[in-house]
Amino acid sequence: MEKTFAIIKPDAVERRITGKIISKIEESGFNIVAMKKIWLTKKEAEGFYAVHKGKPFFESLINYMSSGPCIAMVLEKENAIADWRKLMGATNPANAEAGTIRKEFAIDVEKNSVHGSDAVDTAKYEISYFFSNLEFCE
Repeated sequence: MEKTFAIIKPDAVERRITGKIISKIEESGFNIVAMKKIWLTKKEAEGFYAVHKGKPFFESLINYMSSGPCIAMVLEKENAIADWRKLMGATNPANAEAGTIRKEFAIDVEKNSVHGSDAVDTAKYEISYFFSNLEFCE
């Protein structure tokens, strides 16, 4: 079984749609093996998104991701990374396919409701950034 990392972002938590998003995750066959509500500090957000440092959207992203609570999760299933990315939809909700989380719930490119790992190495890093092995319920 493959694991991937997912975040329900502050805009979705603020709008109280986390339950709807979690339902879509479970209905798509994912097993949530770890989950917690967190509120990132700017420093924690900078560390998590360090790969984007120097890009024009970095400061805005850090401010947004530290603006309110998030739900961090580890999802598991066969082909979890690819399947989660497909369920999320395109980063820009205007380009997302019908039925995807971003098409249904995103406000804009930044406030697009969810984040997900894009590769095996990224998933391992992102999972370990937020979770210890003791927090997994497999």
